[in-house]
Amino acid sequence: MSTITLIDPATGQPFHELARATEADVDAAVARAVVAQRDWAALPPGARADALRAFARVIEEHVEELARSEVRNSGHPIGSARWEAGHVAQVLNYYAGAPERLMGRQIPVDGGIDVTFHEPYGVVGVIVPWNFPMTIAAWGFAPALAAGNAVVLKPAELTPLTAVRIGELALEAGLPEGLLQVLPGPGSVVGERFVSHPDVRKVVFTGSTEVGVAVAAGCARMLKPVTLELGGKSANIVFADADLERAAASAPGAVFDNAGQDCCARSRILVERSAYDRFLELLEPAVAAWRVGDPSAEGTDMGPLISAAHRDGVAAFLDGADVAFRGSAPDGDGFWFAPAVVRAASGDRVAREEIFGPVVAVLPFDDEADAIRLANDTVYGLAGSIWTENLGRGVRVSRAVKSGVLSVNSHASVRYWAPFGGMKASGLGRELGPDAAEHFTETKNVFYATEA
Repeated sequence: MSTITLIDPATGQPFHELARATEADVDAAVARAVVAQRDWAALPPGARADALRAFARVIEEHVEELARSEVRNSGHPIGSARWEAGHVAQVLNYYAGAPERLMGRQIPVDGGIDVTFHEPYGVVGVIVPWNFPMTIAAWGFAPALAAGNAVVLKPAELTPLTAVRIGELALEAGLPEGLLQVLPGPGSVVGERFVSHPDVRKVVFTGSTEVGVAVAAGCARMLKPVTLELGGKSANIVFADADLERAAASAPGAVFDNAGQDCCARSRILVERSAYDRFLELLEPAVAAWRVGDPSAEGTDMGPLISAAHRDGVAAFLDGADVAFRGSAPDGDGFWFAPAVVRAASGDRVAREEIFGPVVAVLPFDDEADAIRLANDTVYGLAGSIWTENLGRGVRVSRAVKSGVLSVNSHASVRYWAPFGGMKASGLGRELGPDAAEHFTETKNVFYATEA
C-alpha cells in the first residue's frame, strides 16, 4: 500500500502517514456514493436540514482539535486555524437552510400547468488545494449535500489531515455512510478519475489556472459541468485621498495572511503617485510589526510556507528585484520566509505572475484611468481592494475593475452569505452565497396537461 508522508512546515520534519488512494479506491467510493445519494435525496428536505445542522454541531465540538491539526499539517497560525474550523460549521449551518428553500417555479402556459424542479446531479467530485484545506472543502461539500448530492472529496496530498478528520466527523454526526468520502491522493490519479468517471456528474476544482484548464477540458469531453476557482494577482488600489494610515496598516494582512498562500492576496499595491512615498513610509512599520513565527503560539500572524520547494520558488521572485524593505522570520528548521515589499513597474515579473507567497509589488499610478488600466493589466480577475474617500470614485472604479470580488475601504474577500469567484483566468462559476446550492442541481421542466 502506498502512503503519503506529512511534513510539519514549521520544523521540516515528518509526523504522520496516510494511505494514498488509487483509481480503484475512487471507483469503489463512487459506487458507494451512488447508493448513498439515492437515499439522501429521497429524504424530506427538513430531514436533510437537520442532518446538516447535526454535522455542524459536531464540527463545533471539535474546533480546537481541527485547528491544532491544521497548525501541524499546514503551518497556519492557531488563531487563523480556529477561525477556519469554525467557518466550516458556519457554512454547514448556512446551507442547512437550503434544502427547504430549493424551490422551482410555476410558469404560466396554455393548456395546463408548467413547473420546474431542482434535481441534484448525483455524485459531485470536489478537489481541494493545500492552502485552505478545511474552508474550501466546506464551500464544496456543504451546498452540494444540501442540494441532495453525495460528495467524493480529494484533499491536496500536502494537507489532507483535517479533511480526513471532517469525513470521520460526518459519520459521527450521523450522515449516511458513503455520502461524504475523503480520498487523499495525487491529482493525476484521484482528480483525473473524478473528471473521467461517468457517475461523477459535476466537478468543483480550486487550484492553479494551468491545472484548472486541464480539468475543464476533461469535463468538457464528458459534457460534465465544472466550477473553477483559480489563480489571482489582485490589486490593492490606494488613491491619494484615502485614509493612508488605515490603508497602510491593513495592507500586510491583505497579502501576507496565510504567508501569502492565498489566491485572493492583494499582491499588487497600486498607489497614486503623489502619495506613493508617504504610503511606503507608513507601510514599513506595519510590515515590521507583522509577527512571523511558531504557528502554535497565540498571537502569531504568519507561519511558514508549505514546503521547501515552494519557499525556493517564492524566493526566486526577489532575484534582481528592487526590494524596498522586508519583515523578519525565524532562523533554523522550517520553511520560513521574511515578508518582502518590492518597488516595481508593471512589466516586472513580480508584478505580473502569481507568487503565492509573502511578496508584494508596489506600483505608482497617475490618475483614476491609469489605476484602472494597471488593475486590469493581468490575465487574472479574482479579488481586489479600492481605498478612497470619494464615494463616486469608489463606485466607478469598482465597476471598471474586472474582478469577481472587490472591497472598498476593506480587504474582505469572502463571506459565505455572498457569491465568490473570479473572472478571466481566475475561474468559472461562483461558490457560496444564497444560490450556491442551486448550482449543484439541474433544472427539470414538467408540463401537466389539464385540458379534457
